[in-house]
Amino acid sequence: EVQLVESGGGLVQPGGSLRLSCAASGLTFDNYGFGWFRRAPGQEREGVASTRASYGDSFYADSVKGRFTISSDKAKNTVYLQMNNLKPEDTGVYYCAATAGLFGFVPAEYDYWGEGTQVTVSS
Repeated sequence: EVQLVESGGGLVQPGGSLRLSCAASGLTFDNYGFGWFRRAPGQEREGVASTRASYGDSFYADSVKGRFTISSDKAKNTVYLQMNNLKPEDTGVYYCAATAGLFGFVPAEYDYWGEGTQVTVSS
């Protein structure tokens, strides 16, 4: 059974940082691309960052470029999202997802999803 478990969310002040983790199990890590998505209150889910370690590529939404970094640790089967200079508009539930296909920002292309972790940016 494939499981993706996110952690690291919380409440942070504007300008602060958080690092989200996504622990993956039940899959062969190198065979999958991973993405981070978020859903803000009242809004649709949007892609934030995606990567496929075996390809060495990463992609970011324009709204987070230069502030967020996606990375992975194959030895730990874990994907990370380092979020710096957080803004109130970054508030939302952040989801980790895995795809055996092309990685990117199309939710329908992802095969597995975590339950999400709440990120709140507020003073």
